[in-house]
Amino acid sequence: MPEVVLPPSLQSSNAETALRSRVLIIDDEAAIRESLEILLDLEGFEIVSAPDGTKGLQLLDESVYDLVLLDLALPGQSGFEVLQAIRTRHATLPVIMITAYGTVQNVVEAMHFGANNFIQKPWDNEKLLADIRAAIGQHRAETENLHLKRALKQRYSFDNIIGKSDTMQAVLDLVGQVAPSRSTVLVQGESGTGKELIAKAIHSHSPRRDKPFVPVHTGAVPSDLLESTLFGHVKGAFTSAVASKKGLFEIANGGTLFLDEIGTMMLDTQAKLLRVLQDRKFMLVGGVHEMQVDVRIVAATNADLRLAVREGRFREDLYYRLNVITIDLPPLRNRREDIPLLAAHCLKRFCEENGMPLRTISPETMRILMDYSWPGNVRELENVIERCVVLSTDQTISKDLLPNHLLGRNYADSLLEHSPNASLFEILEDIEKRIITDRLEQNNWNQTDAAESFRIPLSTLNQKIKRLNIEIRKKSKE
Repeated sequence: MPEVVLPPSLQSSNAETALRSRVLIIDDEAAIRESLEILLDLEGFEIVSAPDGTKGLQLLDESVYDLVLLDLALPGQSGFEVLQAIRTRHATLPVIMITAYGTVQNVVEAMHFGANNFIQKPWDNEKLLADIRAAIGQHRAETENLHLKRALKQRYSFDNIIGKSDTMQAVLDLVGQVAPSRSTVLVQGESGTGKELIAKAIHSHSPRRDKPFVPVHTGAVPSDLLESTLFGHVKGAFTSAVASKKGLFEIANGGTLFLDEIGTMMLDTQAKLLRVLQDRKFMLVGGVHEMQVDVRIVAATNADLRLAVREGRFREDLYYRLNVITIDLPPLRNRREDIPLLAAHCLKRFCEENGMPLRTISPETMRILMDYSWPGNVRELENVIERCVVLSTDQTISKDLLPNHLLGRNYADSLLEHSPNASLFEILEDIEKRIITDRLEQNNWNQTDAAESFRIPLSTLNQKIKRLNIEIRKKSKE
């Protein structure tokens, strides 16, 4: 029997691997079981032993283990037969086989049946412990990754990100892969596709989940204030800086900073952002001392950044720094099979929020929802369903509750039905008001996004909103 001597190099190392790890020993020799029990107990493992395969399989069915040490030569069932039974019941459980007969044929056969490793008696204590830790560590990592993917799909398939389509499942798989890393992520997609939700999913399933998630819409912050917003300023840095103020990088330290619509950022601010990404250092506006920061960047854009680079509106070096991992969100028109799920989810949510009995969507209404192109994507669908719920008086959502643009009705015809004596000026003004209101609704009442979709300056849209007396409603979460 091998002498049990605890290797000095392993007396305090890898304690986390052993902590609460349960090892099942299946060996018919009592002396071997005792030797392994003493060695593993000294390393902090919890040990359970069985003298044969039948008892070992029974113990596996009754409790959870992190690893099995399995002897090849067992009474009754052979070690290979027990290994096959383990693989049938517990496909991923690590199994290390131990035998006095370490022939090449045995090794090959053990690996063929799914053994993780093959140790020959008498074994080297230090190597055995290292192999056990490695097998348990790898199994835990694979299990955690699988649980992460399942948790993402479960959580974001009902509460936040809805989608059974292959494209959305691929997105969630990618989120599961990148979330645990430190890498910068660029989320690309049209307005309303849920870019911020993806950023939150990445953050909430990363090691930074307990630290701040700080979002900022760079296009909504005036360019002359964006630098101060991101990096902070000292008192007196500029006219209105009556006191020192922390920037979002400092607030997000240890966590995640979500830079939405990164393509709108001015070139001088881009240069300073590049330095933070490279050196993890920045300086307050008006300051003289550098600050160290640990922030993960998730950026998002609905613009073509490569085109912006070619046109000189976006720094090429920053683009490659941001574009380490890219997640492309598909527009709703490219995943129409998700529309019924999304509509049902929104219907339940808005009925609950408004204290109303759960409504149902008529087949005719659903056909219209499926046929519409949804330029405002998921956000527009949410707004349409909310409108239908608020206006509904019956249990069924009929097509009459849908806005005119979904029904294909002409604005002018609709107006003339109710105002046959209206002047041309009144008709045109009402049409313009309806078009702008519909587009604002499609963009979750975000004037910046609506202006971009109209391809007009934000100031022009704001002037029209004021002239036409359009009431801006409360934004809903993306």
